[in-house]
Amino acid sequence: MADSQCLIKLEQVSKSYRVNEGGAMLQVLHEVSLEIKTGESVGIIGPSGSGKSTVLNILGTLDQPSSGRVWLAGRDISQLNEQELASIRNLEIGFVFQAHHLLPHCSVLENVLVPTLANPTRPAASDAETRARRLLQRVGLEARQSHRPGQLSGGERQRVAVVRALINQPKLLLADEPTGALDRASAQELAKLLVELNREETVTLIVVTHAIDLAHQMGRVLELRDGKLQSG
Repeated sequence: MADSQCLIKLEQVSKSYRVNEGGAMLQVLHEVSLEIKTGESVGIIGPSGSGKSTVLNILGTLDQPSSGRVWLAGRDISQLNEQELASIRNLEIGFVFQAHHLLPHCSVLENVLVPTLANPTRPAASDAETRARRLLQRVGLEARQSHRPGQLSGGERQRVAVVRALINQPKLLLADEPTGALDRASAQELAKLLVELNREETVTLIVVTHAIDLAHQMGRVLELRDGKLQSG
């Protein structure tokens, strides 16, 4: 892949799943091709069942295409083994889901630092903690660092999840319906924060969402229909 500005690329990616023991297959993605540049923000919209989450899972190496190739930062990651993919997920990709998946018995600060524990090239603990505290301050949670998730509002928990996704300074931040469980005010606040952090952290941002207003805050909007990609 010659274009050094292109961070992530799908080449003719298709994905099928076996739906029953008799061997019937359901094709979810149909030869999807996509290029996203470093630092770009992209919203992916589409009806339920259109393949949005499948695309995100393939971009995040959580799933593998049935055919086609996936490139990240110039590497063909569709050919890597599970150990290599796990390293990429930890070091180069951050994830934010609709459910925050915070550890209930850990403090906010401890939750943010969890991804650094599996980083073989992790910075000194003091450096990681300094970055965590800075990011928590940035998202307005400086006073909540010692609280546990159950003591936070839904919007606050999701902001913690965003900071956790950014702690290892990933190249790519993937968000799957990040505002889906939030009230309107909290959703708007989180959307604004994601856009600002995309710029401030120089992280490429891809958001899958049903929320059209969130998608249109991204620099580019794409639509999936029946497993095929088009401009939104």
